[in-house]
Amino acid sequence: MFRNELLNSFSEELQWLEADLQPVKLDVGDILVEPDAPIQHVHFIESGVVAAVTTTPDGRSLEVFSVGREGMTGVSVLLGADRTSWRSFVQGAGSAFRIPTWAIREAAERSPSLRETLLRYAHSVMVQMAETALALGHYSLNQRLARLILMSHDRAGSEELLMTHEFLAMMLGVRRAGVSEALALLEGEGMIRSARGKVIVRDRTKLISMAGGSYNRLAAARPAIMRVPTENAFSAGTNRQH
Repeated sequence: MFRNELLNSFSEELQWLEADLQPVKLDVGDILVEPDAPIQHVHFIESGVVAAVTTTPDGRSLEVFSVGREGMTGVSVLLGADRTSWRSFVQGAGSAFRIPTWAIREAAERSPSLRETLLRYAHSVMVQMAETALALGHYSLNQRLARLILMSHDRAGSEELLMTHEFLAMMLGVRRAGVSEALALLEGEGMIRSARGKVIVRDRTKLISMAGGSYNRLAAARPAIMRVPTENAFSAGTNRQH
């Protein structure tokens, strides 16, 4: 049984994938997709978190989307492209099953049901990207930081998240000083504890309240997009407190 939700949702479709799936370790900082370079492999994440960022010519970066065990990297190949403009790297260490790009394309051609599921997942990534753009334009830094912590918490499977101030500043497109102030506010309200190189979630309910619509819309949309039972979706309404 796979931990990855996409792989675990398949039954007879797995016959088109299993022979080419290879287990791999994901170390923090590993680059899985380079911008404007051919995508050689797709990774189905079993554990850990992968972040995708886009970068300006002068080196400034911004969050595009993130992936955990609910999904896969390299969604562009599902849409007929062989490369993309963003970089995907490992934010939180874990493991994955990788498969060559040619193999997943061939499997999708052979199995309409597999292709349909993969395309629904690609659509869910588009929804996440749209919500990220909305958050950037219409929500405060404190709200966007809470959203980013919640999304990482969903995927990491741990209360302790590896997040440096530099990483958060890059993902949110702000200066490090702004991140430090926002972290201090969230910590003062008892939502998190900020330690060197990490953020520890203490009160998820308060984080959800702080993030507001920037998180709730995304969490609510996913079950409908992927056609999975609500209880299997990210726990947007849970009241985990620590």
